[in-house]
Amino acid sequence: MNPSLAQLHPYPFEKLAQLKQGIIAATDKTHIALSIGEPKHPTADFIQQALVSHLSGLGNYPTTKGLPELRSAISRWIEKRFGFPAEAVNSESQVLPVSGTREALFSFVQAVVNPAEKPLVVMPNPFYQIYEGAALLAGATPYYLNTVEENGYLPDFDSVADEIWQRCCLLFICSPGNPTGALLTQAQHQKLLALAEKFDFVVASDECYTELYDDEKNPPQGLLQTAYHSGNTDFNRCVMFQSLSKRSNAPGLRSGFVAGDADILASYFKYRTYHGCPMPLPTQYASIAAWQDEAHVVENRVLYREKFTAFINILSEVCEINKPPASFYIWLKTPISDTDFAQRLFAQQNVTVLPGSYLSRPANGINPGENHVRIALVASVAECTEAALRIKHFINTL
Repeated sequence: MNPSLAQLHPYPFEKLAQLKQGIIAATDKTHIALSIGEPKHPTADFIQQALVSHLSGLGNYPTTKGLPELRSAISRWIEKRFGFPAEAVNSESQVLPVSGTREALFSFVQAVVNPAEKPLVVMPNPFYQIYEGAALLAGATPYYLNTVEENGYLPDFDSVADEIWQRCCLLFICSPGNPTGALLTQAQHQKLLALAEKFDFVVASDECYTELYDDEKNPPQGLLQTAYHSGNTDFNRCVMFQSLSKRSNAPGLRSGFVAGDADILASYFKYRTYHGCPMPLPTQYASIAAWQDEAHVVENRVLYREKFTAFINILSEVCEINKPPASFYIWLKTPISDTDFAQRLFAQQNVTVLPGSYLSRPANGINPGENHVRIALVASVAECTEAALRIKHFINTL
């Protein structure tokens, strides 16, 4: 077996299951799960209909590159979303549909890393665990950048020594952040692109939460957006990952895309032809429909705003709680250890949240996820409101 498998950490939800093992939660309360970032809003009817009406496509092998119509729909969405002129994104060479960004994030690292160079893959800490696992299995070493409250829960890129950047082959950024919802600015993007040019590494921007934002007039900045409007119209050294899971409430569709530097994507495409994860044709047609419509995404944001408002109004009476500018997570500081908080909350109130320390690693003397829990406001408005009331009652007992 691949010896690097032994380096993989248990997934956060495996640790959570162990934490809850043997605990009998309060039987007079229904369970409310706020631990997994799985959208619960209904998938729009027109997306489902597009899927069903093309089921005959199951009789055909899909191509790795996907339908030209899908790549075109994605390119036009990028241009509209980020203020590019028409045809600024080449759908033939700068876009690849993928079977969900989890798969793409993992496989992309395998294509980029040259293990003989003993490289580093730099990532925020806490982080989406796929970044770390992909790096380890590709033969690279993860390098963690703590995201702490003092820095607005963003990585301190200025603190990274040149020798680290020199060994870096790939930098992961996640904006809006998982789990914090924090946003990187245009200036920070520009700094990273300059570093990538100087030290010869790739910037991979995980943007799966960019369409869930609070201010309708101020959507989050994208990496390609910064690159293009800074004169890097070929998107050199940068790629973005986007998904329909959060944007369109379609996590089971397993549909997303990678876009950016054409030379990087050409090599990644070659890898994918062997990797074997082309998107089924019915999924492609459903994806075309989703990328071409924004009304359902606007409605989605309205629902999340309603939940954030209700949740925060209730809990602000008993703890410090802030509304993130984007994503559907609350990154809540806990008055006791995060694991004790999650375990006792489940036992007493039958509400499940995720300990922050399960999403991070010790680095520079701290575990930056400790004494936080991630709360995913994915349940209904009524359930989120009820959960907030239960958490308020629980905090009052501490």
